[in-house]
Amino acid sequence: MVKKDFSKFSFLHLLFIFSIILTSCKDKSCEIEKKELEKTCISIDWKEGLNKDNQAIKLPVYMDYQATTQIDPRVLEEMYYVEKNFYGNANSLHKLGKDAEKLVQKARKQVADVIKAKPNEIIFTSGATESNNLAIKGMVETYGKKTGKKHIITSMTEHACILESCKNVEKNEDIEITYLCPKEDGLIDLDELEKAIQPNTLMISIMGVNNEIGVIQDLEKIGKIAKKHNVFFHTDCAQAFGKIPLDVDKMGIDLMSISGHKIYGPKGIGALFIRQHGKKKIDLKPQMNGGGQEKGIRSGTLAVPLIVGLGKASEIMKQDFEKDSKHINQLSEKLKNELKKIEGSKLNGSEKQRYNGNLNFSFKGVGALELVQSLGDKVALSIGSACGSSHEATDSYVIKSIGVDTKISGGAIRIGIGRFTTEKEVDYAINEIKREVERQRGKK
Repeated sequence: MVKKDFSKFSFLHLLFIFSIILTSCKDKSCEIEKKELEKTCISIDWKEGLNKDNQAIKLPVYMDYQATTQIDPRVLEEMYYVEKNFYGNANSLHKLGKDAEKLVQKARKQVADVIKAKPNEIIFTSGATESNNLAIKGMVETYGKKTGKKHIITSMTEHACILESCKNVEKNEDIEITYLCPKEDGLIDLDELEKAIQPNTLMISIMGVNNEIGVIQDLEKIGKIAKKHNVFFHTDCAQAFGKIPLDVDKMGIDLMSISGHKIYGPKGIGALFIRQHGKKKIDLKPQMNGGGQEKGIRSGTLAVPLIVGLGKASEIMKQDFEKDSKHINQLSEKLKNELKKIEGSKLNGSEKQRYNGNLNFSFKGVGALELVQSLGDKVALSIGSACGSSHEATDSYVIKSIGVDTKISGGAIRIGIGRFTTEKEVDYAINEIKREVERQRGKK
């Protein structure tokens, strides 16, 4: 009997043989398996979806980068290694604990370096929502009672977690809140901001990059206004961290909220920058009691793999900043220019002062919700914040606050471009959006 030497067969040979075996199977159990497999398969558009490497585009094309980002493989690799090899509690005194603590401190520095802060000014949280809650409520409970200052200035276009935190302290801590209405381009009127400051104003909280319309607020000028009037300045930078230049000293920022999953890192991890150098050394009252981790500000066992993931993602954001910016700007410009050619289209928010990875469009007479749902299997878009609205919501408070008449426009769609977006995907999205807009208008 001749022995078969399968080592000479290539992977493709074996795959071909295996496929013949599968297709020759005629029994019912095999058919059931094939049907189940089809349910889990990624949809592929072979007709329109071939890129320069002759690879098919996976559908839906992902263009919802403000909701979340795919984790970078470099981040995932490092997290896996840490989870497998450095499983000690970072508060333990033995070697495994000390090794884990070293990794935490390394990540603290990686995050701090992006915003030119000190490592000891970074407190790890579960994400930007927790960081925002800690910043608003912690400041009120620490300094509101100590100084008697009970007034906060924020804007109507902040993320829901800021607005809800403000409502909470307004109701429970007798704090007065001024909600600034932005201009039509989504930017805050800085003269109006300064006029809103009162003798009892405790803090200003204005986000860096808006999560729905992508406009970039002038953080440096806001910081100067805050410093002039001896007011604390907090900024929600979940959408800005690593995507625009940030310098906490130059911008006069006292507190900054950060999110991991917006920068190709893991979900469930974030950070809060709390100024500890200069004249203002901020002391926050903790909102979570426990074992006293993170200087007593945020108790709970440190999630070392997640923290390492945030640190690595931050390092990559800094390292690849120029490359990512160039890539995103080029694709954004192409997408924006093509969509502006659609009759009755409108780019919402400032065109000049915005993060180009976030485009927000309205199409006259076209329902945003129907547009997003109809394209759902082809292009993944959104009608606003994934955190601040239900799946049935059609009207965005951000869009309304800048004067967009949703009854006429039909609402707005948010289109995100990121590190992993390809030009072929942008071309595909342009064609599908145009086609769906025309289809909807043809129904009326």
